[in-house]
Amino acid sequence: MVAPMTEVDLRRLASLSVTKLHGVGDKKAKGLAKTEIHTLLDLLTHYPRKYLDRTKEAHIAELMEGEQASVLVTVENTTSRRIRGGKVMINSIVGDDSGSLTVTFFNQAWRERQLSAGRQAVIYGKVEIYRGRRQMTNPVVDLVGDKTGRIVPVYPQSEKAGLHSWDLAEWVGEALRRTLPPAGRGMLDPLPAYLLDEHDFVTRGAAFSGIHQPESTAEIAEARRRLVFDELFRLQLALVLRKRAIERTEIGLAHEVDGPLLNGFTKELPFDLTGAQRRAIDEIRRDLARPIPMHRLLQGDVGSGKTLVAVATMLAAVDGGHQAALMAPTEVLAEQHYAGIRRLLEGLTVEASGSLFAERPLRIELLSNRVASAERKRILSGLLTGEVDIAVGTHALIQDNVLFGSLGAVVIDEQHRFGVEQRAALRDRSYGDEVPDLLVMTATPIPRTAAMTVYGDLDVSVLDELPPGRTPIETRWVPAPGSLDQAPDDGGGDEGDADGLSAAEIAAALEELWDDVRGQIDEGRQVYVVCPLIDESEKLEVASADATFERLREVELDGYRVGLLHGRLTPAEKDQTMELFRTGHLDVLVATTVIEVGVDVPNATVMVILDAGRFGIAQLHQLRGRVGRGQHQSTCWLVGQVTTDDGGARLQALVDSTDGFELAEVDLDLRGEGTILGERQKGRNDLKLASLRRDRAAVAAARRAAIDLIDADPGLEAHEAMADELEIFLDTEDAEFLLKG
Repeated sequence: MVAPMTEVDLRRLASLSVTKLHGVGDKKAKGLAKTEIHTLLDLLTHYPRKYLDRTKEAHIAELMEGEQASVLVTVENTTSRRIRGGKVMINSIVGDDSGSLTVTFFNQAWRERQLSAGRQAVIYGKVEIYRGRRQMTNPVVDLVGDKTGRIVPVYPQSEKAGLHSWDLAEWVGEALRRTLPPAGRGMLDPLPAYLLDEHDFVTRGAAFSGIHQPESTAEIAEARRRLVFDELFRLQLALVLRKRAIERTEIGLAHEVDGPLLNGFTKELPFDLTGAQRRAIDEIRRDLARPIPMHRLLQGDVGSGKTLVAVATMLAAVDGGHQAALMAPTEVLAEQHYAGIRRLLEGLTVEASGSLFAERPLRIELLSNRVASAERKRILSGLLTGEVDIAVGTHALIQDNVLFGSLGAVVIDEQHRFGVEQRAALRDRSYGDEVPDLLVMTATPIPRTAAMTVYGDLDVSVLDELPPGRTPIETRWVPAPGSLDQAPDDGGGDEGDADGLSAAEIAAALEELWDDVRGQIDEGRQVYVVCPLIDESEKLEVASADATFERLREVELDGYRVGLLHGRLTPAEKDQTMELFRTGHLDVLVATTVIEVGVDVPNATVMVILDAGRFGIAQLHQLRGRVGRGQHQSTCWLVGQVTTDDGGARLQALVDSTDGFELAEVDLDLRGEGTILGERQKGRNDLKLASLRRDRAAVAAARRAAIDLIDADPGLEAHEAMADELEIFLDTEDAEFLLKG
């Protein structure tokens, strides 16, 4: 399909500079550039952040004391004066047809220029009554100009960049007049007609008009629904195209998935697999049987049994005469995997080369930077000849002198700690032309919609059940100062904290905490105490590992064996401390988040996290997962006051649930998708309107639509306009690989 010359597409809009618009001089153009608005496409996708519905407009005379309100006002006059401490106070009298109010700002001298007489603005803040007169202090101000429409869009603006909402509205209006009927040439709509009908979408032109110049709130909703789908559909198309291109261009290995090693291993396990483990292994088996390289993400909660699924994957490769490798981000985790895998596979044998009848023990080796030179040479030789069946290691596995005779499967643990290049480097370690199958694992649960977006080029298996025998962890929150030195000592006083607890109540809760710690140690158990910093901070009143270590040894845990672990210790010191704790020669380990991943001590039953409000949900859940790994009841104590509603919601979510996937959804609602998307995907900057929180259904719909379209038209030959549009949001190299490959 060739786009009609009479229509404007996004490629054309992306080629037109905003300097073509009336009123955009050099100064304004520089301001727009600071906001990353360079082209007409940038401008039209710079969406309003809110709307003022003048049909439901509040009036000053109706404002009640204590309410949060938004009113459209005209500035009458603005004055400034110096107050105590050399600060500046700005007073502005603003009004509408019903009355006036005073708006006060402290130490914001620039407001005097902003709020000059005659300007119109939307003022949002808390209404106060002072000397019988309504006022607001430090409200949010949006300058909108003289707008008479029923619904006025309010754009993100920047005083520093010299941009105001009315400027942006005027330029957007001019851009729309040039591209929409009747004056403009019309906007090309690349979405297939069947999708427009299926979802009852408005056209793209109507969507841009409705989002920027709406006549009703219903029009805004329909415009947003269409533009959100466009953003998500483009991203999903790119991800599905990437997946299909890899399948098309890479040669894989068709593994033996019913071989004696894998079958024997699963049959001889002294416990039953969970349903989720069986499902994941079946999904992986189907992938391995195909001559197309597997690209699969295995996500599972702490303790859900990912390692066992990884071992099954590697055994399938060895069954077919190939090798497997598992790469972990730290020496501690690599050594732990090595020891655990050796225990699981003890006694298994493989056919010796050169004989149909001779057998040898399955050979598993650990390769890390700690391995001595002579041992390293022996391991490297075994990898090259194929005598090493399974290699476990760190980044040492991807060094230039490491080569496998026939690498058939690669497992990456805690995948978010490795870049794309590092994963590719391990897959390139084999002599053969075939690309090894790839399984990446994460113990950080990801919401389903985010997984579809962030890892949309991977197939996803989920372990959402815990094996039998895992004891639930009780989580308790003590809203006390996080630093032990700040804790109340005498229990006296009536002054309450932000959570409504008195000093006496806080002291009692802390005493209960340390009683629990001492009681568990007396019963032969062990304890973690986690701090956010190594040293004391003058800027942040938070607990440090050094200070906490000294305090616990002298006060709360005097007489008990307390150790210290943090990132500044040498590797030998870390090893020694961890070995003492692992073997029970330390009762308490005071640590930073260095223990977040990879530490497995089943005898540890208490986790105390100081200044818990400074950690995110995912990190707190990971830390909590260090206990509850044995047969004894475990407890996680979260200690720390919070200053925001979101902070309290995070800690309460940990108290209410131990389900990592449920917590991931809460985290997405509280923090948004920015921290989840991170830097993983090109194309992420296209999500200007779509939200993985609000638009969960749209993510799933866009994913289904993208798969259907690509499977029916792999090269987008019948959807040329869509292919052209994708190139705008892809790097040149990616576009050539995905669309031309």
